[in-house]
Amino acid sequence: MMLLTALLGAAGSARAAPSDRPLPAFTHTSRADWLNSAPLTVADLKGHVTLVDFWAFECWNCYHTTPWLNALNARYQTRGLTIVSVHTPELPIERQRDRLLAKVDEFHIENPVMIDNDGSYWRALGNQYWPAFYLIDRQGIVRDVFVGETHAGDRRARAIEARIDALLAESP
Repeated sequence: MMLLTALLGAAGSARAAPSDRPLPAFTHTSRADWLNSAPLTVADLKGHVTLVDFWAFECWNCYHTTPWLNALNARYQTRGLTIVSVHTPELPIERQRDRLLAKVDEFHIENPVMIDNDGSYWRALGNQYWPAFYLIDRQGIVRDVFVGETHAGDRRARAIEARIDALLAESP
């Protein structure tokens, strides 16, 4: 609880300290483990600012965050932002591919989705929360980590978008 309090702070805005470490390689490389995209590699993302989003379809905070993420994707993808969603299930039902496919369709998720049913990428980044957002610079370095439900125009959304703008403004 102290870690969560430290992350959330008094106002409930979650921003963890950046790790300033390279984004670890994606742990799933099979076509069957990716939706909306062929399998991606970290090398594929070089030159792009990337937002890695951890979510699970039975997570209400994730569900409520999806409209903001979809709008973010539409607004920034032509400017050099790539969103990669990592679906790491908590519940057994979330491991069912057909249900995940239905939720990706229902939630109108168009960006790449890696299926992390074994939690290996969750562990590779040391993640602990749904939703969690890892902001990666053009060189592949994790620069910021944000945690929690996010809505268009709220403090967390404004902070993430400001950091995206700053990273996009940096020289490639």
